[in-house]
Amino acid sequence: MDSFDQEKLDRAKKKVKDIKGFYTHLAVYLLVNLFLLIAQLGLFSGHFKIGMPEWSYFTTPFFWGIGLFFHGVHVFKDQVPFLKNWEQRKIREYMEKEEQQYKDTFKNR
Repeated sequence: MDSFDQEKLDRAKKKVKDIKGFYTHLAVYLLVNLFLLIAQLGLFSGHFKIGMPEWSYFTTPFFWGIGLFFHGVHVFKDQVPFLKNWEQRKIREYMEKEEQQYKDTFKNR
């Protein structure tokens, strides 16, 4: 196997590991927050409260959900055309900027 094939294999393994990590994060998020909600509603203490839970019951899922969202964006960014196109445009922009600076440097000599 040549080095190019090895690099492709390494990138594919890393991508699979990242996706697996995201789904593990999602599963833990769901389990922990379901447990917290059930506990806060009083099912474990025998004092079940009917009605809408207070806002404080949702702070952990809300803020953790923000982190989970960004984890998903990071993992699946190559599958979202907007993010992939943005990344390619930025790379091209920086390359053109650097090339222009290089030309300006040698033009003034």
